Amino acid sequence: MAKYNIETSEETAFRKNLESKNDIHSMRLKRYLSMPDLSRTPGSPLQEIVRKAKEVSSLKNFDEIKIPEIVPTKILFDLFNMPEGHSARSPSDTYYVDENNVLRTHDTVFWYYYLNLPEIKKRIVNKETLGAICYGKVYRKDEIDARHMNVFHQFGGWLIAPDDKKTITPEDLKKALTEIATSIFGKINFRFYDHNFPYTDPSFEMEAEINGKWIEMLGSGMVRKTVLSNLGLEGYHGWAFGFGLERLAIASMQLPDIRLLWSEDERVKKQLKLGHKFIEVSKYPPIVRDISFVVKNDFVPNDYFDFVREAAPGLVEEVALLDKYENIEKFGAGKISYAYRITYRSIERTLVSEEIDKIHKKLETETTKNFNATIR
Repeated sequence: MAKYNIETSEETAFRKNLESKNDIHSMRLKRYLSMPDLSRTPGSPLQEIVRKAKEVSSLKNFDEIKIPEIVPTKILFDLFNMPEGHSARSPSDTYYVDENNVLRTHDTVFWYYYLNLPEIKKRIVNKETLGAICYGKVYRKDEIDARHMNVFHQFGGWLIAPDDKKTITPEDLKKALTEIATSIFGKINFRFYDHNFPYTDPSFEMEAEINGKWIEMLGSGMVRKTVLSNLGLEGYHGWAFGFGLERLAIASMQLPDIRLLWSEDERVKKQLKLGHKFIEVSKYPPIVRDISFVVKNDFVPNDYFDFVREAAPGLVEEVALLDKYENIEKFGAGKISYAYRITYRSIERTLVSEEIDKIHKKLETETTKNFNATIR
């Protein structure tokens, strides 16, 4: 097994350029990029999942690769069957650094960087079987609730072999995935069902039965030949998979809130052990406030969710849409009314109304300023 750490001059330049900027978008990107990689943080349950997965026999001797977090769209999207117009490329879902570069939205992009390593190119010439894993942070604009964050972690892997030397089948893939799942959850029930992904065909999702409920675990499939061709590789085939580390950690520990994985509260941290049910640490009461406003119809809700996160860092548990409607007579053409319910709750202390009133009032003021909104 070899370890590779890919660094690009382009990413270094982007990070340096961001440091000199103070606009809202740049500040947001800097904050997300500076968040710790929990898959490499000692004591984190995400690191423990990574350790367990790496030790299964199906992944033994796989290479390990760490890749840039700022990547070109032509690599992240074009090569992986997500052409112009694909929903994943929308600025409402993806963080753009400039028009041609983004914060990576999936770890499957490691295939490109792996195949372009000089050592790997030599092994391909020798028609060797190749296996590799990659893990770390990914970034997607997302809703705000107890199960989602816009910065999260993925673990991916693949195994490819020359067509004329070895046959790799979906059954081999399912065997490997069952090994990984068992290493994390023990002997529980698993099942597979057909799915669809841009870079694998056939594709499968895997579910595990945990506490009487079937929970989606990961996506996988046989690598599409067209994607391998896009990457400059012919005459190879194999399987690939990817899963969100937070999803598995939450299921293993029955965590009520994804933010707990980032907590610095020692009462919380000492409980974050895989397989141990999390016991609520004197759950602090929520404070609920509503906000209603009228904006132009090009308003992007995911951008607003990021905005709310930043208005009250670590204090927003959920943002729920209460109402959305158009009324030309009341609001004018091209305008939409939105009403959201924001649940504020700290996982470490009791909030007081006076504190939240100030935060919420500032949120209303900044909503008016940044989204050209009219508060109702």
